Amino acid sequence: MGPPLLVRYGALGDMVLLTVAIRHLYRRLGQPIDVLGTGPWTRPLLEGQPGVGTVYLLDSRRRPLWLSPGQHALVRALRARGAGPTWLCDEDNLKVLSLLARAGFSSADWCGHDGFTDLPGPHFCDLWLRFAYRNPPVLGGDDLPLTATDAYPQLQVSEAQCAALERWLTAAGIGDRPLILVQAGNKRTMRRGPRHRHSNSKYWPEQRWAEVVRGLRTLHPGHAIALLGVRQEAPLNAQILRLAAVGNAWNLAPEMTVPRLMALAARASGMISVDSGPAHVAAAVDCPIVTLFGRAGPDYYAPRGAAAAVRCLTGEYEGRRSILGIEPRDVLEAWGTLPLRPNAAHGRP
Repeated sequence: MGPPLLVRYGALGDMVLLTVAIRHLYRRLGQPIDVLGTGPWTRPLLEGQPGVGTVYLLDSRRRPLWLSPGQHALVRALRARGAGPTWLCDEDNLKVLSLLARAGFSSADWCGHDGFTDLPGPHFCDLWLRFAYRNPPVLGGDDLPLTATDAYPQLQVSEAQCAALERWLTAAGIGDRPLILVQAGNKRTMRRGPRHRHSNSKYWPEQRWAEVVRGLRTLHPGHAIALLGVRQEAPLNAQILRLAAVGNAWNLAPEMTVPRLMALAARASGMISVDSGPAHVAAAVDCPIVTLFGRAGPDYYAPRGAAAAVRCLTGEYEGRRSILGIEPRDVLEAWGTLPLRPNAAHGRP
């Protein structure tokens, strides 16, 4: 029998939340858990984390198998490792089931996460905690009693990542200043069209972000304020910084990587973020954080960490839940309640 396998085709935040299931499966089975995922963020996020075995990637969820050399290579790699107990974390499993079947897996090997009647809570972390106590038929097929309560993601940042970050911050001119992180963009920001389009339910106006940045500068005159994101979010950050017109503020999006994001969050005094993957990364390394939510509610998606102080904000606009109902003063008031870290220039304090 091959090693246990966890399948999740998720965005960055989804894969952070998945560490709950990885940790508990590893604890229960005593074997590293292989992960099958997608996207360029999955390997740098999960490889080397406790309890994680081999990370496999599907190169495209849409491309037919016969047009994808990467999928053929993945099938060969899964066949070589051998079929084993498999936990499927996505609702649409048709393509992955076809892929697993080609790799020699059968329905006795896998189980899904539907049908639970005793979830400890509505959050996705609660679901993945409970799912870690389900067995596929090859392991008996029973739902075991839930014997744990630690339903939070957890990421470890290595000394090498921290050292690399310090070198990079020195080269960027930030040096050993204490850090405040701001994540204004989200994956919808990167799509074509105006940022304020109706479908971008996590859009918060640039002027409001600028007001928050000015407020942070007043409250923390000695801190560096670092705006995060991927390269496509750099223009958004640049506009916010032009409007804010404060000193010692940096747009880090052009050079951001997942390991660098993890190390920044492990070092920072705190973070303010829209509901996004980086918010989940920050909480998973116990960074204090204020998170702004749009249509999706924090009941299911609030960032969590073992010791993370988290404040979640929601608002109402035109009679519906909306991020546009949140004002800059709300964000700064929530920030004022956070127990900020002292300067953690060499990683976690």
